[in-house]
Amino acid sequence: MSRYDISGSQGALQPGSEQGVLANKLGITRPEDMNEAELVLLQKLYVEVLREHLPPGRISALHLRRWHRRWLGNVYDWAGQYRTVNMSKDGFPFAPAAQLPRLMQIFDTEYLARYTPCMGMDHETLVDAIAILHVEFILMHPFREGNGRLSRLLADVMAVQAGRDPLDYTSWEKNRSAYVAAIQTGMARDYAPMKFWVDKALEPV
Repeated sequence: MSRYDISGSQGALQPGSEQGVLANKLGITRPEDMNEAELVLLQKLYVEVLREHLPPGRISALHLRRWHRRWLGNVYDWAGQYRTVNMSKDGFPFAPAAQLPRLMQIFDTEYLARYTPCMGMDHETLVDAIAILHVEFILMHPFREGNGRLSRLLADVMAVQAGRDPLDYTSWEKNRSAYVAAIQTGMARDYAPMKFWVDKALEPV
């Protein structure tokens, strides 16, 4: 049905969608309509977070859950909750669902607490911080849907905290296979490939 291989009870599909859309509050049955709805809601979230409610201090796991719920709360019952299904993509497994509460606690106390807030960071330090948090978040894939887009929002919030513009992800999209390889290399705590892509996405100082 989707880009992901799913196992578990949270994989309910919308009736009439021909297994193309997750069960949702809006009764949407066409993938293109769901994509459009999620995009419109994401744009609203960006305005709210980046322009109106930029975190004044460190970013926490609670911020991520709240952003996810604000974004998709009118669409999915489970918005803002960690996923309860196991997921993989192209044979690459993400973190087991049962481990996510523990892993997100570690992400909060050992990663978010260390690398945010980003006020006053120079370019190299900011690149390091965004790359490491991006890799670790994507490898966990803590939510049922929207992890890639939420990880970009996190990166953009970090950039704006540091007084920079949001990232330009064009190079990531044009070099998708290299980007994915950079994420997978991060499993061994080698973040250098991802730092390369973050550096390209950050506008020059």
